[in-house]
Amino acid sequence: MLTVYWETKPEIIARLLPKPLKPASRPLVNAFVANYPATNFCPPYREAGLFVLADYNGQLGNYCLSMPITSDIGMAMGREVCGLPKKMADISLNHAEGFMGGTISRHGIDFVSMEARIEDKFNDSAAGEILDEYYGKDIPLYNIKYANAIDGSGFDLMPTLVTQRLVSDVKVYKAAEAAITFQDSPHDPWSELEVVNMLGAVYTVSTNVLEKGRVLELLNPMEYLPYCYLRWDWWENKLQSGSL
Repeated sequence: MLTVYWETKPEIIARLLPKPLKPASRPLVNAFVANYPATNFCPPYREAGLFVLADYNGQLGNYCLSMPITSDIGMAMGREVCGLPKKMADISLNHAEGFMGGTISRHGIDFVSMEARIEDKFNDSAAGEILDEYYGKDIPLYNIKYANAIDGSGFDLMPTLVTQRLVSDVKVYKAAEAAITFQDSPHDPWSELEVVNMLGAVYTVSTNVLEKGRVLELLNPMEYLPYCYLRWDWWENKLQSGSL
């Protein structure tokens, strides 16, 4: 797994976070790309994710904005059980001694590319202290579960803020100098998370366990409605009158 960390503009995170989540005191973003060679629920797959640091009642956590994946079963489990905004994607990984890179593509657009030189050095000399202060150990995940109503009137399952922890038995941990580039995509707008200050990346080899989660609270459905489209692609209705 390669996880890249950067700072963006505070107003960007404030715009993307639904209530009751609030921006942290520092506008931190992280994105990962990973290869999972063995799991206990489906064949091997690759995955990526985009998170912003959020505050819930004083507890910092990672709020997921996007999670591309190469496994249909992994996508279904993540969306239906955990509330993660997973979408099927093409994910390529290149890993050689001292280097790791990855590209995420959907609908023919390579909307994210990241690369890192794994030399036990970050881009920003203060990155290590920042990661320790704001992320710590086993930082919780915040996701929102919901189900759209069958008659199109709203939600069958009311939007519900849930939390889980990803616990990792880390065997390899190395700092890296990183770069990330974006291409605009209406379906996967990662480019909105502007890089103001690149902190660096962490390369890890680990065994990960996603622990059982719990419900935090029900959300106001009308307040959450504008934020509920993370799982879906954006397609304009181009049908002409009389066409099928």
